[in-house]
Amino acid sequence: MDSDTETPRVVVGVDGSDASQEALRWAAHHAQLTGAVVEAVCAWDTPSEIGWAGPATEAGFDLERARRRFGEGISAVFGEVKPAEVRELLVRGDPSEVLVRASEGAELLVVGNRGRGGFARAMLGSVSQRCAQHAACPVVVIRAGTSGPGPV
Repeated sequence: MDSDTETPRVVVGVDGSDASQEALRWAAHHAQLTGAVVEAVCAWDTPSEIGWAGPATEAGFDLERARRRFGEGISAVFGEVKPAEVRELLVRGDPSEVLVRASEGAELLVVGNRGRGGFARAMLGSVSQRCAQHAACPVVVIRAGTSGPGPV
């Protein structure tokens, strides 16, 4: 059996928001206590794909913006040196769908209570609510300001 399949996995949604940084900090601390790996997942979409009005944008621009925001969120929590047990996944798609898929086989899914979603997502329901309803594992929703200050 592969050693990765034996290691517990904690999935955490990271979008660069303060709440997602709190969620990542909490997930990393939980993983240290349980011997799990952290799978930090950032989902990105182009605005036209999620129902925003406006001119079409280039997907490469949105990908670069998501990649930068993801990196900034990871650095804000861990500083210059990311722990080896933290894996980063940048996935194109609706955040709640991406996180629900990532929750399959995970010990835990951790999300912040507020992210960077726009008006369209607010009308459809929050990512944390959709994850809590549909994830394949237990879900922890972290409120901003609850995991403690500073890098892990």
